[in-house]
Amino acid sequence: MDLFGMVLAGHVVIAALMIGLILIQHGKGADAGAAFGSGASGTVFGSKGSGSFLTRSTAILATLFFITSLSLAYLGGNRAAPDNIINDISTTPLNSDNPVDLINSLDAKPKAKTTEALDGMKSSDVSIPE
Repeated sequence: MDLFGMVLAGHVVIAALMIGLILIQHGKGADAGAAFGSGASGTVFGSKGSGSFLTRSTAILATLFFITSLSLAYLGGNRAAPDNIINDISTTPLNSDNPVDLINSLDAKPKAKTTEALDGMKSSDVSIPE
């Protein structure tokens, strides 16, 4: 895997983690519930809540996302142009001593196994009411 692929993979992982952290965070109005005894002192992140931890983590991931975005732009701009497939075509001619004409070698009429198939339907095959 080249450098561009590794930076791109890291960019996708950072983006997914950042989306998850942003969705976990509380809005500004979420602290109003703490005044009515929501029990914020017994949380995993301490009595201060998870605000500072999630905010700091989101800021770090946003910085990494910005760095990987700039890195991808730099690496993508300095990539070599793709090879032109027209230039890679072999210039050696095919066996031109005995060319095969596939279109003009076909017969105009298909060959039938019996002559009845070529004759088609006759008027004596169908009874006509009088």
